[in-house]
Amino acid sequence: MRLSTIDLVIIGVYAVAIFGLAHWVAREKPGQRKSSSDYFLASRSLPWWAIGASLIAANISAEQIIGMSGSGYALGLAIASYEWMAAATLLIVGKWILPIFLHNRIATMPQFLEQRYGPSIRNLMAVFWLALYVFVNLTSIAWLGSIAVSKIAGIDQGLALYLLAGFALLYQLYGGLKAVALTDIVQVALLVAGGLLVSGLTLGKIGGDAGIGGGFRILVERAPEHFHMILAPDSPYYQDLPGLSVLIGGMWLANLSYWGFNQYIIQRALAARDLDQAQKGVIFAAFLKLLMPVIIVLPGIAAVVLAPDLSKPDEAYPTMMQLLPPGVLGLVFAALIAAVVSSMASKINSIATIFTLDLFDKHWPGAGGADESAHQRRLVRVGRIVATVAVIVAAITARPLLGKSDQAFQFIQEFTGFFTPGITVIFLLGLFWKRANEAGAIAAAISSVACSYLFKMLWPALPFLDRMGWVFLLTAPLAMLVSWLVGSRDASNRIEVETVGFRTSAGFNVAALAVVAILVALYATWW
Repeated sequence: MRLSTIDLVIIGVYAVAIFGLAHWVAREKPGQRKSSSDYFLASRSLPWWAIGASLIAANISAEQIIGMSGSGYALGLAIASYEWMAAATLLIVGKWILPIFLHNRIATMPQFLEQRYGPSIRNLMAVFWLALYVFVNLTSIAWLGSIAVSKIAGIDQGLALYLLAGFALLYQLYGGLKAVALTDIVQVALLVAGGLLVSGLTLGKIGGDAGIGGGFRILVERAPEHFHMILAPDSPYYQDLPGLSVLIGGMWLANLSYWGFNQYIIQRALAARDLDQAQKGVIFAAFLKLLMPVIIVLPGIAAVVLAPDLSKPDEAYPTMMQLLPPGVLGLVFAALIAAVVSSMASKINSIATIFTLDLFDKHWPGAGGADESAHQRRLVRVGRIVATVAVIVAAITARPLLGKSDQAFQFIQEFTGFFTPGITVIFLLGLFWKRANEAGAIAAAISSVACSYLFKMLWPALPFLDRMGWVFLLTAPLAMLVSWLVGSRDASNRIEVETVGFRTSAGFNVAALAVVAILVALYATWW
């Protein structure tokens, strides 16, 4: 399938407009140059709407659109638990985690670890996150995005990959986080509009004269096995989503680690104007997460009826896009590019932030000389160089790492599941248990990987979400025991918790209750 002239015009207008907007919102005032706070934290001035939109734009990328739609094709609505349980997790992050981070003016997750535990865990986790972001996350975003571009536009996948990577780099290279966050409201609006068009038109195709509502009823009738949120043990996909574990088990760990302790995500909230704006942004993101399965998962389920013979599940979303008429295809294609580009740009900026602030500035604090403004310019320049190198490495390694994966989203969850229990233990104990120390944190990091590997080898049939739960239950007591045996050093803990206020506004509380009520209704309906 080839794009029509009107499709190409729409895509071209989007690319020029978003590139120009990114540079305009991040422009420098006359006589001023960007500091590291401007570049990496948007001058700590982001409003709630930018935070909420940017959280979703950073999260919903090709790995969600292509990967989760592919999982919807393979296993059904149950994969939506990653989206709906994330909404509940965001409430916890806004209520109990963000107040501590913002009160202590945390800029990066490794910085928190040093102020809470010590320098060794900061260095260890900074290197880990850089490797994870470059070789797992950035590569997957580029690879899955290139699948869609190649299938729809009819160009070589390798060329598509390099074009996406190059545009994402240039999009954020000048302005940093401010360029990304303040344009993400446009990206999210385009993503939602494009996703709803795909879902509506595919359901209309199924329903015919019965329309979209009739199409949905027919889809449920013709693919009933795809409309269960909690999979039974005899399901062929129980290994991916093991029943009640999505509600009371390992998925909570995956979501807490991702939404609460992941630089790539939490950086938007850390750049908030104040705590109130950060919490409003988190609530906004939670409501958007409730909508995401309609945009992402539903087209994959529709493909079960409209394209039942796909060779790979990850082809579901691009195949459904082929049903769109000219003009609409261009708009939806631009939405897909927006998701890929905004997510890649966010990841690139976080890679640059961690390397520059947690490694370069920490180990070469005098770089740039005694002049502070010169040092700040040096940090921004280093960040831009690191961003460029990261994109080049990810583009080169994407095919070798992901070329043979049928369900890339599940691959990513499986891989990161080795580290997730340890990360969650480290942060939860650091936030809420005074006796936790660096020895216990390092023990948690090492034991998480070691126990996960042992479970994988000795009990391969254990679903990876259950494995994360068991590893967490082993790692947390071990970290506490090591902390107790080694003893706490009060001087190493520079994080204030006692003076933090956890009281939230009436608006936050009402909105949170609404999110919970919607989740209860959704699971009760599709159990």
